Amino acid sequence: MQNTLKIVLLILGIVLIGYGLYTVVFPHISLEDGASKIPAKTDNTQSFAMICLGILTLVCGIAFKKR
Repeated sequence: MQNTLKIVLLILGIVLIGYGLYTVVFPHISLEDGASKIPAKTDNTQSFAMICLGILTLVCGIAFKKR
């Protein structure tokens, strides 16, 4: 059971970090009018929160030892 929880925490941490980095690197386009694209004003607070939560989850998964 402990080994399964450790693996789930590690995978979840990697997914959260990947999603956070994806939303920072590839911002969404809010308006397209013919040839011009107007990018949305981005607030990266949610992206940074996902990255921090992913790092915290990875640390918990690594620190979770067998007893």
